[in-house]
Amino acid sequence: MSTKAAFHRVLSDLTGQIAGRPLSAALADWLNEAHGVESVSYQTLKAACVQGVEEGWLCDREGAGIRYGRVFKAEDALHRFSVDVVDMRDMAGPHHGHPNGEIDLIMPLEGPATFDGHPAGWCVYPPGSAHHPTVAMGRALVLYLLPEGQIEFTK
Repeated sequence: MSTKAAFHRVLSDLTGQIAGRPLSAALADWLNEAHGVESVSYQTLKAACVQGVEEGWLCDREGAGIRYGRVFKAEDALHRFSVDVVDMRDMAGPHHGHPNGEIDLIMPLEGPATFDGHPAGWCVYPPGSAHHPTVAMGRALVLYLLPEGQIEFTK
């Protein structure tokens, strides 16, 4: 995969598989079974994210030690999910809530990095949840899928 357009196609296929499913622990279990760390889909997404960061079209902003960026706004081709990617190392990010939930793909880059205590793979936050996104034990890229692009940062 060498372009942002190819990344979009892969994400369109993935979001098509999850569209309409409740954002719950059962979805996280399914994602980790169907698209887990050993799968071709996980490896493809991770390689695309690493390449996107290297090429500068992913994580093109920086603030408070976090590189981040919204890659795609919520659109019909992505089944109404927006796509964001962050690059964090041993830190907590700004507190925010998920009105419609959040689906996260955790991709360690250095060490056995975890995201909110989750190792490499997928975690899902249900609608109405909130957190300080935290990467510990190293550096990771985290891809966020947000239904309708909804996120609420708190002060």
